[in-house]
Order: sequence, then structure tokens, then C-alpha cells
Amino acid sequence: MDATQDKRLFLIDAYAMIFRGYHAMYKSQRFTNSGIETTAIFGFMNSLIELIRKEKPTHLAVVFDVGQASVRTNDYADYKANRSETPEAIKIGVPYIHRILEAMHVPRLGVEGYEADDVIGTIACKAEKEGYTVFMVTPDKDFGQLVTDKIKIYKPGYKGGEIQILGVEEIKAKYEIEDPKQVIDFLAMMGDSSDNIPGLEGVGEKTAMKFLKEFGNIETLLANTDKLKGKLKEKVEASAERGILSKKLATIICDAPVEFHQEQYDLETPDFEKVKEVFDEIEFRRLYENLYRAFAPAATETVAVNEAEAKDKQTPTVAEVKGQAMQLDLFANFEELEQATSTKSTIELNDHLYQFIDNPKAQKKLVDNLLQQKVVCFDTETTSLNELEAELVGMSFSYKKGLAYYIPLSENREEVLQTLEIFRPFFEKEDLLKIAHNLKYDYKVLQQYDITVKGAMFDTMIAHYLLNPDGRHGMDYLSEVYLNYKPVSIETIIGKKGKKQGSFRDADVRTQTDYAAEDADVTFQLYELFAPQLKKENLEELFYNIEMPLMEVLAKMELAGISLDEKWLAQESVDLENDLKQLEAKIFELSEEEFNMNSPKQLGEILFEKLQLDPKAKKTKTGQYATSEDVLQKLSSKHEIIKYILEYRTYQKLKSTYVDALPSQIEKKDNRVHTNFSQTTAATGRLASVNPNLQNIPIRTVRGQQIRGAFVSGEGKKIISADYSQIELRLIAEISGEDNMIKAFQNGEDIHASTAAKLFKIPLEEVSKTQRSQAKTVNFGIIYGQGAFALAEQTGLSRTEAKQMIEAYFETYPKLKEYMAEQVNKARQLGYVETILGRKRHLKDINSNNFVVRGHAERNAVNAPVQGSAADVVKLAMIKIDRELEEQQLKTKMLLQVHDELIFESPVDEIESASKLIKTEMENALKTQVPLLVEIGVGDNWLEAH
Repeated sequence: MDATQDKRLFLIDAYAMIFRGYHAMYKSQRFTNSGIETTAIFGFMNSLIELIRKEKPTHLAVVFDVGQASVRTNDYADYKANRSETPEAIKIGVPYIHRILEAMHVPRLGVEGYEADDVIGTIACKAEKEGYTVFMVTPDKDFGQLVTDKIKIYKPGYKGGEIQILGVEEIKAKYEIEDPKQVIDFLAMMGDSSDNIPGLEGVGEKTAMKFLKEFGNIETLLANTDKLKGKLKEKVEASAERGILSKKLATIICDAPVEFHQEQYDLETPDFEKVKEVFDEIEFRRLYENLYRAFAPAATETVAVNEAEAKDKQTPTVAEVKGQAMQLDLFANFEELEQATSTKSTIELNDHLYQFIDNPKAQKKLVDNLLQQKVVCFDTETTSLNELEAELVGMSFSYKKGLAYYIPLSENREEVLQTLEIFRPFFEKEDLLKIAHNLKYDYKVLQQYDITVKGAMFDTMIAHYLLNPDGRHGMDYLSEVYLNYKPVSIETIIGKKGKKQGSFRDADVRTQTDYAAEDADVTFQLYELFAPQLKKENLEELFYNIEMPLMEVLAKMELAGISLDEKWLAQESVDLENDLKQLEAKIFELSEEEFNMNSPKQLGEILFEKLQLDPKAKKTKTGQYATSEDVLQKLSSKHEIIKYILEYRTYQKLKSTYVDALPSQIEKKDNRVHTNFSQTTAATGRLASVNPNLQNIPIRTVRGQQIRGAFVSGEGKKIISADYSQIELRLIAEISGEDNMIKAFQNGEDIHASTAAKLFKIPLEEVSKTQRSQAKTVNFGIIYGQGAFALAEQTGLSRTEAKQMIEAYFETYPKLKEYMAEQVNKARQLGYVETILGRKRHLKDINSNNFVVRGHAERNAVNAPVQGSAADVVKLAMIKIDRELEEQQLKTKMLLQVHDELIFESPVDEIESASKLIKTEMENALKTQVPLLVEIGVGDNWLEAH
């Protein structure tokens, strides 16, 4: 080894690297389960660990800015004055980074009044004299001025890119200069917007390079301005003083008051216990493993299978197995196979054993082995994302990290059914926990082959949703974040989305094996992380008793689908087209000219230039007027044209999104529409509906309600609609313990009239329609944290009147006010709020310094437990109804869930018993003081039934 290899000092520009790591991960933000954002910490630590692993530095230090750089601001008050506010995630993250570095025994440097650049420059120069090769770890171009034969810039790769090491030749080539020190003159001439260094007026990058070639430095340039011409000459001469100041600002100081005691910089073994304490606190599990391996590669296992023994036993070595497709029956038993996977080399190589098993004898052996396990992950590979048309291509199984098996399946359906019979005991074993990511998809696909997954189940996607409802839940994303491992992309196998995209079936069996087995392996590893976390967060009951049973209920509903009356929709389309034409004519009459209704630009010009509806009208980034719905709503009192424009947009959306689109979503197989219910979309716990989205059908207008008429019952059946009445109001009364509200519900009073009577201090029978309407607005507004301004806009009251009404409301319901304050305080202390069943909503912005952002979090602190509890109740009811229908062997089927309403299809002879069962289970889904009231309707279609 070269002697200099023993003296390699890496100096890390802390904030440059923290910002870089944070922005690189901005679209993959990380939060702890208590809502602390750890994106900046993760980005920085990931880079640091990778550097240590890859470069194995002998000496290392991390350098921070400390306070203001007074050595420069004394000369130029506006130095760095243009810097935007540091993101809160970085402010939160830096103290954690300090703690981690301390536990790692990595020195943390910084000198008051000087920048990190100056400290790095000073240490680099001193270390160079001691015979060190110094690497300045930074993306900052300013450091080019310090580069010598022994001092280099180590520029980390961005978002997985390659690192760059810039020495003297690289810097000279980059700036087309003769000496790296000319970087100072380059910055002095062109300025530096990131540091707010002014530079010479009219001089950009190309001109600065040209000047350096001609004059060598800024002083020579300014002494020879007579050689310049025209405007440029004038500008340079006028800003000469500014240029000299810029050179001073751009010069990195190499004699800052900091000493280089080399023994302080030795890269030591960290105090792993202390590091783990911090990592546990911020939930960095896999990163701890990576840190350990970066420092202790010798601790990782090496290949231990004896070559001669392996041949005697017909057991291949890891070297032989790795990357090859092996037949299962080459191994004497599964224990030997597992032993092969435990003999790993290093984590960088990601040693694994992925096998395909394509003969029945070996498949039966695998099933025997799977049945011996307590926990197994499985995954299906198919030809389509649509479960109703998807054909199985293969299945994979894993029950141990690094070990997975792939079963390729025939194109012949009969042969697939024969193979599935071998695996039926696995899928139907009750006491075997079966894991999958997005298990509902696999459940539905297997149902198409007459296989019902039974017993305990664990969906890693739903588990992560409960742990982090606001996050992303895709498997590849979770693998990168939690396992620090990037799985193979499906697009690398079948091509990008579009007409030319191929099928997984077209890939060779080795490619299929690697992809499918990896999915099962990764999902199993995610299970190992999420299962204990659910327990720690007291979310096991919610997961196992609500979300997982609900997954099966939703799968049944989605498979059942609902019939559509296409003739009804065709007539509705004609009627809507006529309505749109009439509305358009009315709008043109009021605007006194015709224009393109679908052009925001033309509409904006009519509203804000011709009709002058808002002198302070906002414009979008493209320079045209903003005409979104919320903008128009605020103008509704200014001109009657707004009412018609909003109506036009509503009808247009109804026509395009539902009336014209729904017929294309009918499955040919059974002439029914099959929506997909997502358990992991809404952070509140509510279900979402996609393809088609039935949650968004507008029901406040007659036209919107008409669409429900297209959802019809089959022959000899009826539609039953069961709708919770005012469930959120009832639950906020229940949760807050507000006696006045609870009594009103217990007495069966109209809650809005009752509230109005209390607000206006009049007898119940004297409440007018207007007063009831205003009370209703306040009742629902309070749940959503509405203030006086919003209430005034909705009710037509003045802001003073609205404020008085809110005050009167809280006098009427004092416990409600206490509850709301408690929720906000709880969120501040814990970082989250909970529903009746313990569902958590993390509110990372609850302590934000930005009052707008904080206000939004405070409203969520009040609203999320109410909305989430309503979701919990509906889910409980769905599970109970499904069980009762099955137990009583009724043919009535649950088809849809839309907000607080459940839709069923029932044979005529079951309507009475099914309606009674549904109402009973919904009203008794949860034991409450406040009665939960359900309204039941029956009809030939959803419109009639509701």
C-alpha cells in the first residue's frame, strides 16, 4: 500500500451535504411514527456511511457553520442575504446529526464568525504540510481555489450518480485556467448568486473565462480596462470597487483560528450502543446495519460450505448457486438449502438464493416445508393489473431474508389449476401467517382460480399505512427507504407503459425468478420491520381486527361489482348536453360575447378585464388569471354569471367523468362495474374508490343524484341503501363528552334545530329555516375548524355576526371547546391524534413557526379523530355485516361503500331480513352513549333506494 494511503483526511462541508441529501430525497420524505421529519438526517447519514464504506478514510471531520460569517458581513452586509429560510426538516435534523457524530467519535468543527469553508481551508493547508492527502467533501465550486496536488475536491454523486474527484488538472480544465487559485478571480468577476457576491456588472461565466485567459486576474483586468470596448467597458469600470470587494468575499481564509491535531481526526470505531440509541429514536433500522458493516466488514459472514463436502452431498457452493437457476431436488433437504443462504459474503454483494421450481415433485417438497413455517411471504406475477382479467404467470415464496422460491406457471389454465392444487394446503392453512404487499390484489387473482386465501394475513402496504398514513406505500419505495435496497424495476423487464409494453410471461424464467423472488424476499424483510413496530405503536388490534378482515370484505365487494343501466346513462348524456348548451347561452348573454368556455385564459379576460370583478385578481405562473373553483366561489356575490359558470363546470364534469365514462368501465365478463376500494389513500382512515371513483359523484344537485339511477339491481333483486345519519356530529358529541349535544341526540331531536334554539335562545318550535341552516353550517364548520371568516362567507352573515355566533356556540357546548383545545395540546405534545379505535394521524406541522401551516395542522388535530372514528365505525359495521350474512347463509351481497353509506343487492325474499340485519349491525357497530342512527331505503336502483 502507498504510504500516503495511511494519511488520507476527509473534511466534510456539513451544511452543503445536509442540504444536498435533503433535496435529493425531497420526493421521498421520511417521518418517524411520531411525525418527526428525518429526511435531512437520513440523506446526510446515508452519504457519510457510504463514504466511509467506500473510501475507508484514515482521518475524518465534519465542519459546520457557527453563527454569522462576520469576517465577511463586516465588509459586505448583504453577504448571503439572499439565502432562503432553512427548511424545518434541516433545523430539526442538525441536533440529531450532532448527537450521531458524537457517538461515532467523529470530530465536529466550527469557528464562530468564520464559515465552514474557512475552517476546511485552514485544516486542509495545515494537513497538507503534515503529508496528508486531503479530500474536501462538498459540491461547492468555491473550493476549487484550494486544490493542489495533495488537496482535492470529493464531489459526491447526486441521486445515485457517480462521485467526482477534482484535482489540479480537472479544475484547470473546468474553468479553462492555468492555476486553481484563479477560481477566486473567476468568482470575483462573475459574482456568485448563491452567496450574494455581486461581481462585476455585465460579466457572466463566459466573459469571466475570456478575461482570465487574457488578463489572468481581476487586478490586471481592472488596470487594463482601456482594452475593453463599449458598454462592457463602462460597466466593468463602474463596478471595479465592487469587483475587488467580491474577490475578498470569494477568497477562502486559510488561517482561521483552528489547530490541526491529527490524533483528533483518527477514524475510530463508533460507540455503536450510543449510535443505536439515536437511530432507534429516529427509526433508522437498516441504516444502523449499514453503519456497522462499514466499520466492521470482518464481522460479516463468509462462505463456509466446504467444497469437497458440497460435492459429496450434491450441495452446490454459494459461488455455484449465486445467479443460477437451481432445481430444488439437487439438495438433500431444505436445511442444507437454508444453510447455503446464510453463508453470505458482504452486504454490498447482496448474496441471496433465488430458485425456480418447475416440477411437481419438488413443488410438493416446498409446500411441505412451507407448512412447517409460522410466517411465509407470497407474491403473484400476472399479465395484468386488472385482477378480473389477469392470468397467473408465477408465484414466489419467502420466509427468510435472502431466500426465496419461484414457481413458473403454464399458459394452459388446466395445468395452472393442477399446480395450484399442490399449493392449496398452504393458502388454506389457518394458523400460518401469510404476508404479501397489496394482498387484496393477490387474493382476488387467486379467487379467479378458485383458491381462497384463509387464516391470518399480513399486508405490508396496510401496515405501513397505519404507521405512516401520510406517506407513500409502494413496495419499491419502502424497500429503498427502510432496507436501503433498490429492487429491480418491472419496466426493465416488460418496457415502459404504453402500447409497446410487453408481458411478464415473455421474460425468460431466470429473469422472472430474480424479479419475483426478490419481491417476496423484500416484502418478508419489510414484514420483519413493520410487525414489531405495529406492536410498539399499539396498532396491532386495529391492524389485525379491522384492516385485515376488511381487506377480505372489500375483495368480495370488488369481485361482485354492480350492474349499470346503459340506456339511463345515454339519456342522461343527452339531457346534460342540452343543459350545457342552455347554460352556455346564458353565460354568453351575461358576458355580452361568445368565448371558449374551456379556456381559462379567455374566461379570465371576461371576468377580470371586461367585467372587472376583482381588481386584485390573482394570476397563475403562466401569467393568466386564476379561475379555479375556489376563486370563482369567492366571486359568487359579485355577479350572477359566476353561478352559471360553476353550474356549467359541474355538469361538464358529471358528463365526462361519469355519464360518458362509466359505460366503458363495464366488464364484458359479467356486464358489471367493479370499482377498487383503497385502504391506504386517505390519511384519515376513510376508504377511497378508483376506476371508477364513486366517492366523488356530486349528490347535492338533482343532476348529480340522477347518476345514481344508473346503478341497478339484477333480475329478481333490489338495491338496499343503508346510510348513517350525521355520524360525524354524533361522534364528536361522543368523543368530547358534550352533555348538551349528547342529550339532544338521545332525545331524538333535530340537532341543527336544537343547536339553533340554543344559539338564538328561542323555543325549538320557533326556529326558522334560515336559523336552522345557519346552525347546521356552524355544526359542521366547527368539526372542520372553521373560523369566523369562512362562516361569514358561507352564511351571508357579517364577520362580526359570525364571530358572535361561534362564541355563542361554544357557550352552548363548552365541553366541545375544551375537547378541541385538548386535541391541539395533545398533538403538540405527542405529534399525533387518535381515533376511537387508536388510529393515529401524525401532524408534523403542529409546532411549525408558519402560522398558516400550523393552523392547518391544528384544524386536523380536531377533525382527524372525528373523520377517522367515523371511518372506523363504518369499517367495523362492514366486517360485522359480512360475517352475519355468511353465518345466516343469505344471498344478499354488499356491493359499495360511499362515505357513510353502504349499498347492497338483495333477493326480493331476503329484503326484510337483510334490512333488519344491516340496520342492527350498523347501529351497534360500536358501543356509544350517543345513538348511531341508520336510514334504510329499498329500490330498483340506487337513486330510488337512497
